[in-house]
Amino acid sequence: MATKVVDLVYWRKLRRTGVVFTGLVMSLASLFQLSAITVISHICLGVMAVTFTLRLYYKLLELLRWNPGVHPFESSLNHDSSLTDRETVMLVEEVVLMIAFALTEIKRLIFIENVIDSIKFVLLLYLLTYVGVFTSGLTLVITAVIVVFSVPLLYKKNKMRLRRMVRAVKAFVKKIKDLFLSLYHKVRPSSAPEPATKPAPAPAAAPAPKQKAKAK
Repeated sequence: MATKVVDLVYWRKLRRTGVVFTGLVMSLASLFQLSAITVISHICLGVMAVTFTLRLYYKLLELLRWNPGVHPFESSLNHDSSLTDRETVMLVEEVVLMIAFALTEIKRLIFIENVIDSIKFVLLLYLLTYVGVFTSGLTLVITAVIVVFSVPLLYKKNKMRLRRMVRAVKAFVKKIKDLFLSLYHKVRPSSAPEPATKPAPAPAAAPAPKQKAKAK
């Protein structure tokens, strides 16, 4: 499943990706004027108009004995898209884990477990209020679809150029940081030198004991 998604995002199968991308964008754009039920119904009707016409055409060829009874969509019908028990369990576990993780994070942010993270969450929500004034959720979804299908391909084609740009930006930021650090060290008042400590006086040597004169 993940491999198929990657193939679509990187346009490895041009025709299939073009159909999926165009269909998604047109379907989402049509939701601005029509309801989701109407859009899905019209899409299914359009697809069935094509498949029904081809099925009748092949059936006519079969009656005229110009076709040995081959179904035009036999490969699609024979393709096994069902999930095994193990795959179903793994998929459900992943979905449950994602939902539990999201709920845990939201609870942690709302009830202020970490003040800094909660402040960031409040700022994000405040910015989203302005985003909601100028655009809608459907517009954001369409933009996300376009970004997903365009950014990876652009990065793949311009990988070296983008890496050079990132290195240049990092070097520029490093120069600015070094400049500010040097200015800070120049402006910062130097600490007063500590007074030199005098060496402690050496202890006086003990007087040598006097030798008594020996009696002759």
